[in-house]
Amino acid sequence: MSLVTYELDDHIATITLNRPEARNAINGAMRQDLNSAWDRFRDTEDAWVGILTATGNAFCAGGDLRDGGGSVGTFGGTSWEKPTINSFESGMELFKPTIAAVNGPCIGYGLTGVLFCDFVIASTDATFSFPEVSLGIPTVVGAIRLPHRVGWANAMELLLTGKPISAERALEVGLVWKLVEPGNLQSEAMGWARTLTEAAPLAQRATKEVAWRTADMGWIEAVRFGETMRKVAGATDDAAEGVRAWVEKRKPHWRGR
Repeated sequence: MSLVTYELDDHIATITLNRPEARNAINGAMRQDLNSAWDRFRDTEDAWVGILTATGNAFCAGGDLRDGGGSVGTFGGTSWEKPTINSFESGMELFKPTIAAVNGPCIGYGLTGVLFCDFVIASTDATFSFPEVSLGIPTVVGAIRLPHRVGWANAMELLLTGKPISAERALEVGLVWKLVEPGNLQSEAMGWARTLTEAAPLAQRATKEVAWRTADMGWIEAVRFGETMRKVAGATDDAAEGVRAWVEKRKPHWRGR
């Protein structure tokens, strides 16, 4: 049985954490499968939108403390796998749209991955936590990412107490984008993914890259980079198709080229 499944259908890739008997805690083998799934999504031209979800009653119980390969760093004399920017949760450069569909507890490693998704859709039974400080361990990647997502005090609420917050609280602070009943979670995520596939995929990626890279640029540099990306995207077949479709008053047929 694969610990992480990958399914591609109509330009939508669904990456599913599939270790329900361990509440989808990330061990070494599962981490490798997850990294491979994100690499596959990034490198598959026909995959335009990604959904990260999970089987069972928990989204992810964090890193498996019985298997250091599922986490990162060195704690209590135990060596654990070190993070790199080549993994999705640690900052892989991936400009395709991504959606997290979260059910049940979303803890530690799982929440770090969710933070790198563009849209977080959660069921009302979801909870979110970074419990590392309660184990004497600092949160690193989550501490880098979370304040930009939810603001300083809201981030510190999670990072410095180690206590979980409810789905309603996560929606209030902006961690969650949309809240749904548990039975509607997967259909809501898939419906939004289909909506995203209606736009030109290369233009989407260029737009997301501009938003990502210009966050740390000065205004002039940011605009110049944006205009460069506009020219790159404007030279694609999809850009020509978009103009033709507008002139002919029909729906465009995107090819991702």
